[in-house]
Amino acid sequence: MKKFKGLMTSLSPHWYTPKWLYEELDKEFHFDFDPCPLGNSRYEYDGLVNKWKKVNYINPPYGKEISKWIAKAYQESQGGATCVLLIPSRTDTKWWHDYIMKANEIRFIKGRLKFGDSKNSAPFPSCIVIFKPREV
Repeated sequence: MKKFKGLMTSLSPHWYTPKWLYEELDKEFHFDFDPCPLGNSRYEYDGLVNKWKKVNYINPPYGKEISKWIAKAYQESQGGATCVLLIPSRTDTKWWHDYIMKANEIRFIKGRLKFGDSKNSAPFPSCIVIFKPREV
């Protein structure tokens, strides 16, 4: 398998958010935290263990761990956080039915994203999932 600049193949679960997409979402939501940043060694933070902030952007690793990140985002929203996730649109998975179907909003992305600065599109469809704080 080849490794493309800005895009990892199936050898890695990490997919770099397209800059334009992050900027568009940030304009709408005004993120104050990323619990699972890529390529940033200054974070000595375990996003699956620690409490998140008020408005979170989450592009989790897309491997076997993805269900843990999605569950955590849902739990954080139940505790008062807004969580915006960029994930693969895998409607056939258990995590999709257990958590994503409880989302306030699911935005399916038309076509396939080009992650990072890759010239190639991802081999899967993507979506934006929004968990908002529950109403009390």
